[in-house]
Amino acid sequence: MLKSKYAVKQISVFLENRRGRLAEVAGALLEADINIRALFLADSSEFGILRMVVNNPEKAKAILVSKDFAANETDVFAVEVEDKPGGFYRVVKVLADEGIDVEYTYAYAGSSERAILFFKVKDEEFEKAVEALLNQGIKLIEAVEVYR
Repeated sequence: MLKSKYAVKQISVFLENRRGRLAEVAGALLEADINIRALFLADSSEFGILRMVVNNPEKAKAILVSKDFAANETDVFAVEVEDKPGGFYRVVKVLADEGIDVEYTYAYAGSSERAILFFKVKDEEFEKAVEALLNQGIKLIEAVEVYR
C-alpha cells in the first residue's frame, strides 16, 4: 500500500479571473489556521486553477467549499532532491524510462540544499511511479511529513 503512505492530498481550487479572488482563498485559509506548504497557479484569461499542498487538506477543502469555492482533492507524491542541476532530471528520467506520463509538477525549495518536487501522474500509474522511484534510490516523502 505505497499509495496510502506517499499520497499527498493536494487541494485544487477553480478561480474566476477577477480581482481579489486569490486573496479570498488565502484569507479563508488564514481564518481556518491552514498553512500553505506549496502552491502552483495556472491561469487563462477567464479562470485559474490554484493547486496547493496544505498542512490539513480535509479541513482546507471543507472551509473552501463552505465559502462557495469549487475545490477538490487530488493525490500527488513528493520527492526530495538535491537543489542542484540534475535533481529534477533524475526523477523525470526514471518516470520516462518507465513509460509514466507526468500530468504536471511543481516545486518547493525548502532550503539551500534540498528541494521538494510534487508530481501528478495518472491514478492508475501512481503505485508504479512510486515503486520505480524508490527502486532507483530516490527519496519520496511520506504524506504525514509533508503536512508538518
